[in-house]
Amino acid sequence: MTVRKGKRLGISIQEHMAIDVCPGPIRPIRQISAYFPRLSPTSSISEPLSPNLPGFPTVLGPGGGGGGVEGSGLLSPLLPGAAGGGGSLSAMSSMDTSIEIDSCDSDDNTSLGTLEFDLLYERATSSLHCTVLRAKGLKPMDFNGLADPYVKLHLLPGACKANKLKTKIVRNTLNPVWNETLTYCGITEEDMYRKTLRVSVCDEDKLTHNEFIGESRVALRRVKPDQTKHFNICLEHPPPLPSPSAMSAALRGISCYLREWETEQQRSLEERGRLLLCLQYLPPATEGEVKERAHGGLCVGVKRCAHLAAMDVNGFSDPYVKTYLKPDVHKKSKHKTAVIKKTLNPEFNEEFFYEISFSELSTKTLEVTVWDYDLGKSNDFIGGISLGCHSQGETLQHWIDCLKNKGKKVERWHTLTNELPGSSLHE
Repeated sequence: MTVRKGKRLGISIQEHMAIDVCPGPIRPIRQISAYFPRLSPTSSISEPLSPNLPGFPTVLGPGGGGGGVEGSGLLSPLLPGAAGGGGSLSAMSSMDTSIEIDSCDSDDNTSLGTLEFDLLYERATSSLHCTVLRAKGLKPMDFNGLADPYVKLHLLPGACKANKLKTKIVRNTLNPVWNETLTYCGITEEDMYRKTLRVSVCDEDKLTHNEFIGESRVALRRVKPDQTKHFNICLEHPPPLPSPSAMSAALRGISCYLREWETEQQRSLEERGRLLLCLQYLPPATEGEVKERAHGGLCVGVKRCAHLAAMDVNGFSDPYVKTYLKPDVHKKSKHKTAVIKKTLNPEFNEEFFYEISFSELSTKTLEVTVWDYDLGKSNDFIGGISLGCHSQGETLQHWIDCLKNKGKKVERWHTLTNELPGSSLHE
């Protein structure tokens, strides 16, 4: 190209960047594994190795002669099909690609270890027992080549802190043995059908945050009631979260819509917690019998709660339970348990007695509510249930079983709801 004197050559910014950044063909970037020779079973041991690329004979200089070295005199790999040592670009690309695939330096190809545990669901007590036995061949996480592993359990979907269980920590080992049983209370058959148990192994680090080693997820519907099921599984990396940016522009709107729909479904399935309630109707004492409650009445036992919703900023609650027998004209039916601090799975074991005749129970409704205690401000409502002849579902069945079995204790787990019809949810 000839340019007349006095006229400047106009170059666009695109051409300028192409000239400066892309002066020639782009060569592939070598992996660090290319500098460490790994002989395959088919390669010859006597074959000389190059410091630039393992497994290929080298020649000196661009001329390929064994005599004088021209140009830079650097060692370069002699590729198959190349004349005089000048290898082609396609051959170099294929070689680098094959080395990257065969390399085992990536964490994805590294074994995280195996975990052994048992699962048992007891239908009578609505409890799920997970016995964590041992782990083998865990990935080293500390500078000494060992780890301080422990196991965490989560029920999905659900609140994280409400259903987290944790084993003890075994120090300085890659093959820990726990033999520890962790128990979930208040697990219904519906939970066993739709929930998943996440079992994760972590390494404790006192100076920094704990490190994640691996996890595995087990659908609880694989566990049959009252039968122990043994698991010996390989730990895996957590599944990646789906990202709309990885999709085409036409599918991004659909992905965002589906994500919002899944969020709404998750919120609809979100529970306020579970309550274990014991009901017993004590008939009046007959002649010759000595009873503390001679007139008879309803005994309400508040046993425990499980998986309560977190109401405080620390991720926990300070729960207590209130009971009413409505309609309460004289406002004397209120009973309240003690407050248990900083927990989502409180155990109360308190009983309250309402002196009432059996015929009057058909017109009464037992209201049980769970609250979070807050100092200096109004308490937060967590959830509640109503039991009576006008209730529905499991609460109605529990009330009927109590009336049918006079003198016997009837225990039942109940799912708390976030609102009660006709009730005031203020302290």
